[in-house]
Amino acid sequence: MPSPTAPPDPAYLTVQRWLREGITQGRWRVGDRLPSEAELVAHFGLSRMTVNRALTELHAQGLVRRVKGSGSFVAPLERLAATLQVRDVHEQIAERGHVHQAQVLALDRQTPPPAVAAALQLRKGGTAFYSQLLHLDNGVPLQVESRWVHPARAPQYLKQDFGRVTPTAYLLQVAPLVGAEVQIEAALAQPHEARLLGLSLKRGDAQPCLVVQRLTHSHEGPVSWVRLVHPGDRYVLQGKVTT
Repeated sequence: MPSPTAPPDPAYLTVQRWLREGITQGRWRVGDRLPSEAELVAHFGLSRMTVNRALTELHAQGLVRRVKGSGSFVAPLERLAATLQVRDVHEQIAERGHVHQAQVLALDRQTPPPAVAAALQLRKGGTAFYSQLLHLDNGVPLQVESRWVHPARAPQYLKQDFGRVTPTAYLLQVAPLVGAEVQIEAALAQPHEARLLGLSLKRGDAQPCLVVQRLTHSHEGPVSWVRLVHPGDRYVLQGKVTT
């Protein structure tokens, strides 16, 4: 019996892929003007709305700079990659002179929640690599890391020993970062996260946590979506703003 045929990619992803390949292959260099929406509509035979979505998402990923009335241009990716910082928890702990340990709680392939699948631009019903780690600072639980990874961006992800190298460090090597979207909030941990972090689950005693959700992008598209949960009294978020 022949295997079922996978559904085709959405049309806007075809446009994105073509533009990304042109940028990475040097057809268009930093500062070059990309084909206009009208030219892309004619080339692919798609609607203007579909083409606009492709360009809008490339702009959000940091690959394209859009100038009203002038068009779309290749963004200066080298500068973006140099100034954007995604900190590795191992480095943060080591900087304090402490010992970092990581316990791998899950490492397999699963179907992600719909919102995560959409963020990673997976096909309907597609699966992704999933990992969950507990990071400890001098033996004290500091961070629960729950991560979904696009299989095409890091095909060997499930074969890594994340007790020795963190997922962040590995992904920065195999899928260099060009952009990220980050959401930070004070919130209560989910019950299983609270148990891992040694936090009380009693009503009235629940401790607020610093919760970071981050979607990262490489030249090829979305790489990973991660939820990082830290006890509010054990972690301070630090960063650097550059202009």
